[in-house]
Amino acid sequence: MSLVRGQNSKLPPGANRILFVKNLNYQITGEDLYDLFGRYGGIRQVRLGNEPKTKGTAFVVFDDVMDAKNALEHLNGFHLQERYIVVLYHMPARQDATSIRADIAKREEELAKLKSRHNITDDD
Repeated sequence: MSLVRGQNSKLPPGANRILFVKNLNYQITGEDLYDLFGRYGGIRQVRLGNEPKTKGTAFVVFDDVMDAKNALEHLNGFHLQERYIVVLYHMPARQDATSIRADIAKREEELAKLKSRHNITDDD
């Protein structure tokens, strides 16, 4: 048990079970990625980008964060199907912060319209 805790304390900031892979050959399949990334541990899911903006990318979700860390360390820069792949930790916080700011701005705008409609001022 203490060995696992020691390993977890060495995880880099932002480490998680979800890896973002880019610069993939457009012909790659989910099975190809399962075969490659599965060497480093149990995989829960592989999602290939299938839209024009997401082609050549994938998300690989591991069962364990240490397996994801090991795969990232070994596969970032790996030559796969005539391409050097880039493997990063998925960082949802960046996207969430942007969408939260947009949501707050939208709510503030709606609040200002309601105040105006009902003649409410900010005076105490």
